[in-house]
Amino acid sequence: MRYSQVFGNNTLRHNPGTTKSISYTLLLRGGFLRSLGSGLFALMPMGMRVVDKIKTIMKEELDALGGQELDMPLVVPYNLWAKTGRDQLVGRELVQFEDRSGHRLVLSSSHLEPITQLARLSINSYRDLPRFLYQFKTKFRDEEKVRCGLFRAKEFTMKDAYSFHRSYTDLNNFFPKAFKAYKSIFSRCGVDVITAESAVGSLSGDRAYEFLMPCSWGDNIVIECPSCGYRANIDIAVGSKHKRSEMPLTCEEISTPGCNTKEKLMEYLDIPAERIAVTTLYKTLKGWVLAVCRGDYDISTEKLSRLLEEPVIGPATNEEVREQGLVPGFLFPSNEITRYRLVVDDTVAESDNLIVGADKPDVHLKNANFGIDFAGEIVGDIAHIHADDKCLQCGTAVKEITAIEIGNIFKLGDFFSKSIGLSFTEEDGETRWPFMGSYGIGLGRLMTAIVEANHDEKGIIWPAKIAPYDFYLMGIGKSFRVKSVVENLSEELGAACLLDDRHESVGVKFKDYDLLGIPYRIVVSTKGLLDGNVELFERKTEKAWRVPVEMVGKTCRALINDSI
Repeated sequence: MRYSQVFGNNTLRHNPGTTKSISYTLLLRGGFLRSLGSGLFALMPMGMRVVDKIKTIMKEELDALGGQELDMPLVVPYNLWAKTGRDQLVGRELVQFEDRSGHRLVLSSSHLEPITQLARLSINSYRDLPRFLYQFKTKFRDEEKVRCGLFRAKEFTMKDAYSFHRSYTDLNNFFPKAFKAYKSIFSRCGVDVITAESAVGSLSGDRAYEFLMPCSWGDNIVIECPSCGYRANIDIAVGSKHKRSEMPLTCEEISTPGCNTKEKLMEYLDIPAERIAVTTLYKTLKGWVLAVCRGDYDISTEKLSRLLEEPVIGPATNEEVREQGLVPGFLFPSNEITRYRLVVDDTVAESDNLIVGADKPDVHLKNANFGIDFAGEIVGDIAHIHADDKCLQCGTAVKEITAIEIGNIFKLGDFFSKSIGLSFTEEDGETRWPFMGSYGIGLGRLMTAIVEANHDEKGIIWPAKIAPYDFYLMGIGKSFRVKSVVENLSEELGAACLLDDRHESVGVKFKDYDLLGIPYRIVVSTKGLLDGNVELFERKTEKAWRVPVEMVGKTCRALINDSI
């Protein structure tokens, strides 16, 4: 391929804008992608070549597990989402519209409902199980906060896979195989990942794992015990939290003008966050719930959902709080006043003399104690733990790891099967529901992670298996001999070679080569040809060596074979 003919070959000399992600910067500068709007990106031809190679690796690993590729529509009927209740849980991120016939449709951000409906049309008997299906599909999610290019975009491409099993035992047996395949995919793509137990979120499953790459600008926090190896996403991680034990004092009202947030209350009373109990109103599919957490911890909606055994949609807005006849920022933790279920974090139940809202504007209660001044019927762990809390397994202080998630696998159980009406006839004639698994990798996220893990101050260093081209060919000098050798090598190397035929200086070409990160550079020069050699240079090791012209093709083929 001639570089002059590559669409989007105009590399950028300077960093476009400000971003914490060096990977996003390098992908933009190298012409692998271009932005068309907030969270909306076009993959350019060079980027497509990388993605195609990533897909090839994925297909090899998934096909080895018996996977079959299909393609589902981006637009699906709204009623499928309504059957599972996820239309309410996802909220405004799910884009809805009507076609000209008045049919209600959605732009899929997930294809769990459609794949279950497809399986419903195809699976009837235990003889039809197990099944493992996958696709590479564009999805759309109306993200509130887009960031770092392809890492969190509104439109994105996923490799999503789904398995259907006759029994939970069969699902359990398949799960480690999928786990191993994922590890292999990431390894072949040049990304070292860590794994952590994670939240199931709106998928209503019972076990999930994330594959993450530690990264300073990541939006995932993983809790890890450095001694025993326990590791879990902060949304579900458990640990021994710090308690406050004192002699209970008498509860009294205090004036707290304008202190409708934890931060304002801390400043006004000059107290640490652990002295405050924060009460928050949450919406669930079954109504409202009050949740109480100590101020030095944050509520985990995943833990709250698990304790309630129902999905939590999210916290109420101030307007919704007022509609319930309550005072935003001054909620009192009592279901006697509100008639709502009250869930109390164990740190609140086991800490004394806390400050809580009094259900009055500008008033709090001082020295409030659980079991004396307020009570709740549900007590449990609903808070994110944090660094220096103790590991439940060995007692060591845990640490926090900031990371980006690039893949996940879920044991979904039979929730989606039952919700959509997917059943099969067992050997004994009984009707059963298949147990399902879900397995996802964001292609844009993986591409970002690859660059984040493989770059230097000059540019990208693509792993050989997924580089857009294997060789970057250029000539120095205007002699007929140089041009002839360059053309012959370009023809011999074929699709593996990018020939830089642009009318640019040698310095510009060298800089662009470093930026693009192609594994090997071949330089044909007048000086080198005097000895009958060309220079071969490896981007990763910066090793350079001379190769006789007649041996270049054979040497390059050997390099490619060694990388396979």
